Amino acid sequence: MPKSKRFKIVSLTKTKKKDFEHKKKLFKDIRDYIDKYEYIWVFCIENMRNVHFKEVRNKWKDSRIFMGRIKVIAKSLGVTKDEEYRENLSELSKMLTGNAGVLFTSEPVSFVVDFFSKFSRMDFARSGFTSPFTFTVPAGTVYSRGGKISIDNDNPLPHTFDSVLRGLGMPTLLKNGHVTLFNEYTICKEGDILDSRQTRLLKIFGVIMSEFKIKLKGYWSSLDNKVRFMEDYLEL
Repeated sequence: MPKSKRFKIVSLTKTKKKDFEHKKKLFKDIRDYIDKYEYIWVFCIENMRNVHFKEVRNKWKDSRIFMGRIKVIAKSLGVTKDEEYRENLSELSKMLTGNAGVLFTSEPVSFVVDFFSKFSRMDFARSGFTSPFTFTVPAGTVYSRGGKISIDNDNPLPHTFDSVLRGLGMPTLLKNGHVTLFNEYTICKEGDILDSRQTRLLKIFGVIMSEFKIKLKGYWSSLDNKVRFMEDYLEL
């Protein structure tokens, strides 16, 4: 019986070796960047979206940004005083928790803080997001923005959406060719942990809740080998 073209034996040893080589290269690259750039920042991301993160990368092409492989990055910096590559880097590595990332740059501290304090992008919420407000669609003809703006500036939702909304639990019906609600319908309340049904309904009505934001945790300076936390910097 001929073997399926999809059938392929993967050597775990080979896979582990490639992974080890990748980690080894990353370890070396991190240390090269420590020597090259004046500052190392640690940040965390709220409501990650790849498209927005790519925008940040493009704006910081002269610097280096790393996400993931936190343990390898921490090891490169040094997790203890004895292991740290440069003085006090072990203090910075302690910030590498959760969805943390690292920015290597020679841009002035004030420039970095100003950029990230202003940079944010709004987007549609995903499952698991906590709703910051209540959203209710009023009774009557259902409009494309669900009552969020004046009907004078809105249009009725196309009749083809009737079955879609009903499939998502919204009790609509067609009346004179218009998608209609006999009673107002609350899609979510403030504080709700949104599920996929709610997020799909909110997206249909163009409701944007989620904010992509990068928050700086602190930085290390090669000028004095000191680590500063953002709360300490903001108090200056």
